[in-house]
Amino acid sequence: MQKPLVSILIPFKNTEAYIEACVASILNQTYAHWELLIVDDNSSDSSANIVKKFAKKDERITLLKNQGTGIIDALRLAFNYSKGAFITRMDSDDIMRANKLEVLVNNLLTHGKQHIAIGLVNYFSKDGIKEGYKNYEIWLNNLTKTGQNYSEIYKECVIPSPCWMIHRNDLIACDAFNPNSYPEDYDLAFRFYKHHFKCIPCDVIIHDWRDYSSRTSRTHEHYAENHFIDIKLHYFLELDYNPDKSLVVWGAGNKGKTIAKTLIKKNIPFEWICDNPKKIGRDIYGNILKPFSYLKEIENPQSIITVANKEAQIEIKNYMKTLKMKPIIDYIFFC
Repeated sequence: MQKPLVSILIPFKNTEAYIEACVASILNQTYAHWELLIVDDNSSDSSANIVKKFAKKDERITLLKNQGTGIIDALRLAFNYSKGAFITRMDSDDIMRANKLEVLVNNLLTHGKQHIAIGLVNYFSKDGIKEGYKNYEIWLNNLTKTGQNYSEIYKECVIPSPCWMIHRNDLIACDAFNPNSYPEDYDLAFRFYKHHFKCIPCDVIIHDWRDYSSRTSRTHEHYAENHFIDIKLHYFLELDYNPDKSLVVWGAGNKGKTIAKTLIKKNIPFEWICDNPKKIGRDIYGNILKPFSYLKEIENPQSIITVANKEAQIEIKNYMKTLKMKPIIDYIFFC
């Protein structure tokens, strides 16, 4: 039986220090029926020249020049040139483990359409991995092991952006790379969720995710915290908000205030509760802040919780259980 062609889409900009190792890891794949559409997003270093040398030696590699600006335009261009039945994305500063494509392809072939094949990731850095990234890796991998990624989709991006594979028609069905919404990987994860594509459990590390100080997700304004809040709230209101319930915002820090402002602009009524004694009873944006205990007095609540402290989150979850409230339906953690 003919093996499906896998289209690998890579945008790159000024990653001359890493791109050779990235492409070499693709050439080293145990699954060989692939094409690489790699897009130069207006690099000013020698990245493109490095890729040209690879493309001259292997006809599976096609180097393209971004006709627009940024990752979304580059991904859109690469996808337009792609021919594969399966689509995957890769970052130009990362490394594929030799069995990555084989694992993802086999899982998609086993489970069929309307599924997303994902794998475990390993963060690495010459300077060591900071605690926040290590915690994200552990959290993300634990979700992937069970395929329960969507259960915490409002916390962080639950699909590893350079470590997924999907049927071409399924990607088209959820509008591929057409929306100009950043962070683009998180927006795409929400669209997978919206279309009820199931995440295939995986317990194999197949991707090495490089971290360094000038990495785009660390430095570009598109990946600032406010963009994450905006995208979470947008999809919550579209997909999971129940107007028949009483909306409650937990927490009056920056996230809570940002959410409150947006809800007010959209004329969506809400109650506002917090545990800060200095803020309880205050009028902020026309809403009187109330203590957490006030939740018991609210009829049929649906809560957006912006409390970041992990111990406090555990206490809140236990409290919700005593009230017989269910995740997503009755409460959602936004951090």
